[in-house]
Amino acid sequence: MATAPPRVSCGSLLQELQVLWGQIGQNEAERDRMILQLEEDCLNVYRKKVEQTRKQKEDLTEELSFGESDIEKILSALGERESFSRVEKLGGTLLEQLAKVEPVLEDLRRRRDERVQEFMVVQAQIVRLHAEISGTIENGDPVPPLVDETNLSLRRLAEFKSQLKELQTEKNLRLQKIDVQINCIHEICNMMSLDLKKELYEVHPSFVELGRTTSMSISDSTLERLAGKVHSLNQEKKQRLRKMQDLGSTLIELWNLMDTPTAEQKCFDHVTSLISVSPNTKMPQGCLARELIEKVEVEVKRLNCLKASKMKELVLKKMIELEEIYKSVHMDIDSDYERRILNDLIDSGKANLSDLLTGMDGRITKAREHALSRKEILEKVEKWTLASEEESWLDEYERDQNRYNAGRGAHKNLKRAEKARMLIRLLDSLEEYTSRRQQKDEEKRRSRELKKLQEQYAAEQGATFGTKPSPARPPSARKPLGQSSNANIISGTPTSRRVCTPMARKGGLSSGKVKEAGKTAFIPANYVALPKDCSDNSNL
Repeated sequence: MATAPPRVSCGSLLQELQVLWGQIGQNEAERDRMILQLEEDCLNVYRKKVEQTRKQKEDLTEELSFGESDIEKILSALGERESFSRVEKLGGTLLEQLAKVEPVLEDLRRRRDERVQEFMVVQAQIVRLHAEISGTIENGDPVPPLVDETNLSLRRLAEFKSQLKELQTEKNLRLQKIDVQINCIHEICNMMSLDLKKELYEVHPSFVELGRTTSMSISDSTLERLAGKVHSLNQEKKQRLRKMQDLGSTLIELWNLMDTPTAEQKCFDHVTSLISVSPNTKMPQGCLARELIEKVEVEVKRLNCLKASKMKELVLKKMIELEEIYKSVHMDIDSDYERRILNDLIDSGKANLSDLLTGMDGRITKAREHALSRKEILEKVEKWTLASEEESWLDEYERDQNRYNAGRGAHKNLKRAEKARMLIRLLDSLEEYTSRRQQKDEEKRRSRELKKLQEQYAAEQGATFGTKPSPARPPSARKPLGQSSNANIISGTPTSRRVCTPMARKGGLSSGKVKEAGKTAFIPANYVALPKDCSDNSNL
């Protein structure tokens, strides 16, 4: 093993140098000069080294000072005011002190960087949420926020996190609201068979983008447009439902009116089932589709045309019934004119056929009442007809040369015929008066009815059709026949065969006298009944 060279000192080298100078013969002055030079060189080397070492110390001191300052700043920024002992109090050389400071500073710087990153994440989310809520994010991503590194305390971070949580809650609430409204739009679109994507795209494209690169818009303006879309669709749904309910009610009315078979009605059960449905009730898919409404409208139109045809037929039947009633009581009616008025009203389509039928029913009811009030007059006319026949028989009997050779019971026929002759003469005057009075009343009634029909046709309204016959005079207004002073004179009806005087049997009461009596007798205009016959009427 090689040995290390011996250590040479400055003194040994100086001695060796003195020996060499002696051998050379170097004078003393030169030796002193050279030794001084060597000493100067040594001082310079030492001085330089000292300067370097001093500079190193200053650097270490400055580095240590910077480290302590950074520690103070970081601790202040982090909000951790822990007591950190100064270096000189820690003891040891600068390098030892610096060795103690460096790991602390490195740890604090790491913690500071982590805190800064945490602040950046939270603040970036806050800025983005603000942009999403305000709608400015549609113009591009927001600029990353700057972190204030002088305040990185946990308290400050907690404030940012609280703000972020509020914004996230607001976003979630908006998303929930959007989700509810989109579901509502989806449900309404299903009811009305509308294109959901088209309706949502009109609100905001982000609602229908597939693989969207940006988040769904939650701005105030988007929420307002979405709410407006929901409102407009709800209004459209209500209008369609109301229209469908009206059509359903019309269908049921038409079905009941025309006795439509149940099998045919089942084809529109999905329509009639909506009549009592509330607008807020969930309804089947496609139940309010425009195509379905148009289909129901076509069906209602078809049934209305069929109804118009049948109602026209019913109205004409009612008219025939009315004519029969008038005919049965020997009253005249301008059938052709009234039929023409009815046809014009029905063909115009502006008359309510149901009201028209109701009006016809009312006329028929009034006509029947009027006919009933004329029943006794008609019975009197019938009796007058029978009495006329009896009088005709008497005339023939008087012309018969063999009348006294009649068989058994001929005297009874003679007696009845004589009474009939007297009665017919009395009834002639009564019939003439009542006929004139009836004719005047009938002309007034027809004039009123035609006037009402013309007014109804001119107004083109579906009011109750037809004029009503003037009501008969109340029974209380009639003067009983028995109260008249001439009651015994005008009581000649077929049942008054009690006038059994000898003159009556022999035809002693001349027709002239009977007519004169008829002319002088006061006959009430509302003559209805005649007094009962004598007891001997039972023989006729």
